[in-house]
Amino acid sequence: MMMNLFSSFDPSTNFNLSLNWLSTMMGMILIPMIFWFIPSRMNILWIKIITILHTEFKILIGTKSKSSTIMFISLLSIILFNNFMGLFPYIFTSTSHMSMTLTLALPLWLSFMIYGWFNHTTHMLAHLVPQGTPGILMPFMVCIETISNLIRPGTLAIRLSANMIAGHLLMTLLGNTGPMLSLLMLNLLIITQILLLVLETAVSIIQSYVFAVLSTLYSSEVN
Repeated sequence: MMMNLFSSFDPSTNFNLSLNWLSTMMGMILIPMIFWFIPSRMNILWIKIITILHTEFKILIGTKSKSSTIMFISLLSIILFNNFMGLFPYIFTSTSHMSMTLTLALPLWLSFMIYGWFNHTTHMLAHLVPQGTPGILMPFMVCIETISNLIRPGTLAIRLSANMIAGHLLMTLLGNTGPMLSLLMLNLLIITQILLLVLETAVSIIQSYVFAVLSTLYSSEVN
């Protein structure tokens, strides 16, 4: 209950928390960094990372167009963002479910296959038989290459989701044993959890990079 009219300007009257001060920073949060005259260090770092990724993906794709790498850099960015968000407590890790990873992998692979078979049919047929294969083994190689091609979206999706599930599950299982441990073992558990969190951070970066690189390699095979 307000004692006087001016108490509405007191931050402590808002549920006993100084949440009113949050409005001071909301302008900087809402305005994108790109609109500032001097880019921030985070913006400069992200631009450098994108430039390095563009150079690497351009070598894998083998084209001179910069627009061809935008899709794969965006794919890496969205997977990396979701992987990082899953490291925070009480936040759902969307990349640990097949419904998310398969949604990313299947349309990419399907679009590559449709483009390749309609525009480069001879090239796609040549991929079914590796160079130097003996004539007697050609039917078997066609079956093996066809199966390996068909399971590509599944392997992309399972690789990402399995790696995300494994680390989070291990951290959860170790964390549930905390109340039953002694003080010394609890300290060791906390150190282990911190090391696992560092490992999960590295896995989040690596898996998003692997997903994007493999997608780039699959697209380079249809040209």
